[in-house]
Amino acid sequence: MTAPLRNDSFLRACLRQATPHTPIWLMRQAGRYLPEYRDLRARAGSFMGLATNVDYATEVTLQPLERYALDAAILFSDILTVPDAMGLGLSFALGEGPRFASPVRDEAAVRALAVPDMERLRYVFDAVASIRKALDGRVPLIGFSGSPWTLACYMVEGAGSDDYRLVKTMLYSRPDLMHRMLEVNADAVATYLNAQIAAGAQAVMIFDSWGGVLADGAFQEFSLAYTARVLSQLTRTHEGATIPRIVFTKGGGLWLAQMGALDCDVLGVDWTVNLGAARALVGEHKALQGNLDPNVLFAAPQQVRAQARRVLEAFGAPHTGAGTGPTQIFNLGHGISQHTPPEHVQALVDEVHTHSQAMRRTAGS
Repeated sequence: MTAPLRNDSFLRACLRQATPHTPIWLMRQAGRYLPEYRDLRARAGSFMGLATNVDYATEVTLQPLERYALDAAILFSDILTVPDAMGLGLSFALGEGPRFASPVRDEAAVRALAVPDMERLRYVFDAVASIRKALDGRVPLIGFSGSPWTLACYMVEGAGSDDYRLVKTMLYSRPDLMHRMLEVNADAVATYLNAQIAAGAQAVMIFDSWGGVLADGAFQEFSLAYTARVLSQLTRTHEGATIPRIVFTKGGGLWLAQMGALDCDVLGVDWTVNLGAARALVGEHKALQGNLDPNVLFAAPQQVRAQARRVLEAFGAPHTGAGTGPTQIFNLGHGISQHTPPEHVQALVDEVHTHSQAMRRTAGS
């Protein structure tokens, strides 16, 4: 048995229900900008040493909640755990991004791919259960995965990329192989997210971090279609509660109208998109998440506060009545930088809560 939620504003906003303030959480909120995270990572010896240790993963997830009045926690893990469980050999060097020891670059490697045994990801599900217990109803817990296309980018390139030459070469020269990889990835991601839900995740998010590198047409065929395949398989309710589904495509502003047809509850948008314009494109049947430029947090606190107000007002008047209506979950337009001053995050969280409450008073008067 888990404790009842004391702050359900994030879940309510996901479902387009009125909330007393605009809820806020931050992509990568548990991470390198916090000195306590850096200390714990040094003790763990590596990123994967943190992520695969249930106690460490629990502590890291809760660290930002000890500092800030955030409205949701997000599981401390990585978007690439699924291909790691497929046997590709994920590693992180200090100060560098992820790297795979065995990239998928030929027909034999693609044909060998299969949905992994979820027991290989038991450490993730154990962490979800542990975090949920440690939260004790403070805020909801978000589970997540990379999108099928984003996973494929790393699986083929073997690491991050500036030009996506290898994965796009496969896409254009052997689309049959790319479709095969994406089918496996989509079914694996759905299985993985459902297991996180069963372990206690109260919402799930698909990070399509590299969808925006695709050409028009290719995005719909190789990214959007497989995100839809994941969504079609996800558990909708667990233990009597609705499980909101969030999709975030970095660089996806061009396709927001089409993404509005996805069977999800929330669309995340990056900082290149005006939230009012996004709201008009998507329609009122989805909540929006976003979308402060992460680099705003390097400005002085008064500028951070001003930009937070700008984002809130760009979305427009919040829903204050009964039933459902337009809602926003405040977030950054991408992950928080490791160089961000922690005190600037405090200014952001405070301003989002204070100003969004004032906007509700104005809307209700």
